[in-house]
Amino acid sequence: MDIATSPLARPFPEMPSIAGATPRVARAGYKDWGRCDLTYVELSEGTTVAGVFTRNVCCSSEVELGREQVKQGRARALVVNAGNSNAFTGYRGREAVEQIMGQVAAHLGCSPDQVFVSSTGVIGVPLPKDKARAGVDAALMANPCTWEDAANTIGTTDTFAKGARARAVIGGKTVELVAIIKGSGMIAPDMATMLGYIFTDAAVEPAFLQHLLSAASDRTFNCITVDSDTSTSDTVMAFATGQAGNARLTGFDDPGADAFAAALEEICRELSQLVVRDGEGARKFITVSVSGAVSDESARKVGLAIANSPLVKTAIAGEDANWGRVVMAVGKAGEPADRDKLSIGFGGVWAAKEGLPLADYDEGPVAAHLQGQEISIEVDLGLGDGAATVWTCDLTHGYISINADYRS
Repeated sequence: MDIATSPLARPFPEMPSIAGATPRVARAGYKDWGRCDLTYVELSEGTTVAGVFTRNVCCSSEVELGREQVKQGRARALVVNAGNSNAFTGYRGREAVEQIMGQVAAHLGCSPDQVFVSSTGVIGVPLPKDKARAGVDAALMANPCTWEDAANTIGTTDTFAKGARARAVIGGKTVELVAIIKGSGMIAPDMATMLGYIFTDAAVEPAFLQHLLSAASDRTFNCITVDSDTSTSDTVMAFATGQAGNARLTGFDDPGADAFAAALEEICRELSQLVVRDGEGARKFITVSVSGAVSDESARKVGLAIANSPLVKTAIAGEDANWGRVVMAVGKAGEPADRDKLSIGFGGVWAAKEGLPLADYDEGPVAAHLQGQEISIEVDLGLGDGAATVWTCDLTHGYISINADYRS
């Protein structure tokens, strides 16, 4: 299946190497494609780890094991398989994951529970053990690669490699953060809507790293949607190698903790928006800003109701300023709302205020705004101080074409 690069694509950034994190790629041949599909990242001893995982109850063995492994807070390696999600595969799928964990652990001389595995692709097909073993063997012996190589290797229906970087100063030491992510369809909150991996040379206690990643995820990865579908394999993980030499961060009272938290959230926001920009068939990137809600969480739910509405998304695809569809989405969200206090706008131009269309509303500027690629929808509920921003994309014929042919 030949998929054109998304018109919303962003170039892959220049990314520094991270001391203590070495990526390699290999071809396991999970699908009939002429590219690498297995990523291996070797991590130095002492690397701490945090993770957030899908809440889909039909999750893969990789997710089940990862949830337990992350509790011990240490990591020595990451393996990502592309082309086969290994979900809904019973004991055979779990055996394949445990085989990979044992194989890498034997190579590194570490405990298997320090080897994290993710898989992405078609659901319901057990990961072939022979291909996995050969792919891991090849990856262990491969030369180190770039982060862009790794980003390309973890993709499935992605049309461009996705990466982000950030930097922070901790007690006079500059620490680097780099990240790669894959995701294009089956994207909705509840956690984490794709496969994403963040690597930093900072020294961070695992409990604090987990707190920071969970908080950042709620404001970024849990605020995006492409199609309202939450995958069986969704995972975002952060690995801190501790090689920068900073005093280990244990909480917000430590110097530099705020700066590191801000850098981590910045990188999560960039990654999450890149996924939306590669939404299957997407032609427009949509920012939905909700204010005046009874709480921030209520605002987020209203925003997601708008962002997930096929009627809203197709109207944007057709460049139709049909604000009545936004009214509908607000009303169906199940959150406090008052028709007579509701205001709606596009691109900074209010179409309706406090329950009524504006008498002098000029649709011309709104129509011009909707012809662009960067679209904004503003909603003020007029009830309180709650606010949230969520991100989505339009819904086009391309989404149907990609997903109708996904297994071919």
